Amino acid sequence: MGYHVTEEERDAFNGDGAVPLRGVVHEEWLEVLAAGIERDISRPGPFFHGYVPDNGIGRFHGNIRLWENDSEMRRFCTNGPLISVASQFFESSKVNLFYDQLFVKEPGTVNRTRWHNDLPYWPIRGTQIMSFWVALDEVTVESGALEFIQGSHLWDIWFQPETFGKTSGHGEYERNPDYVDIPDIETARNEYKILTWDLQPGDVYAFDAMTVHGAGGNLRSDARRRGYTVRYCGDDAVYDTRKGTQGHLRSDQHSDGDALDSDLYPVVWQSK
Repeated sequence: MGYHVTEEERDAFNGDGAVPLRGVVHEEWLEVLAAGIERDISRPGPFFHGYVPDNGIGRFHGNIRLWENDSEMRRFCTNGPLISVASQFFESSKVNLFYDQLFVKEPGTVNRTRWHNDLPYWPIRGTQIMSFWVALDEVTVESGALEFIQGSHLWDIWFQPETFGKTSGHGEYERNPDYVDIPDIETARNEYKILTWDLQPGDVYAFDAMTVHGAGGNLRSDARRRGYTVRYCGDDAVYDTRKGTQGHLRSDQHSDGDALDSDLYPVVWQSK
């Protein structure tokens, strides 16, 4: 039996833009993901991005579109437990896989993940677009839990994409005149309602593509912080290139306004 999204969880997501889901990914799937992460660290895929902090301690390893080159990660993205969860939130006639992404902060990696919202980076548009961030380790504020600005998905403000620190593999993002620069949230934290939750392995952060979020560094010296995210879309998501979107996510198969259905953004669930 798959995970059942409760009305309370749905209401929290609709109002806050993010909600924790407990025990979504079971041990056998966590083992699949953990093995896939180690494969990518040892032999990074083509979209690897990472850095060593200036103090020389720790390491960040990130990558996207792992599912295209790793059969086990593909199996999780196209047949795993998150698909049913996405369909329950969207209440749509189909679910498309957009892409997957890996975030590993090794012990002592102090660098923050800067505040941002995701959709300005992505060559798609719509309201049924969500991320599901799976914890593979215990996640706490000390180890780099995600933080979310409550209700920011309802602001309808598209913040200008910027690079994430010194991550290799990503250049500067083109300025979009319709976007605005994100404020310095970190120095004005008391002006915002910031939500965060500790996670256990198998728990998930579910959040909207417009929700402003960030994360602290992994300040623990004895524990990794491995997160694996899958992004899914519902009926109203369409392809949409704009200035500022990430080139590694663009398609040469689509024109603006096209439905996503394709080998690159496959339909992974349809209502009967």
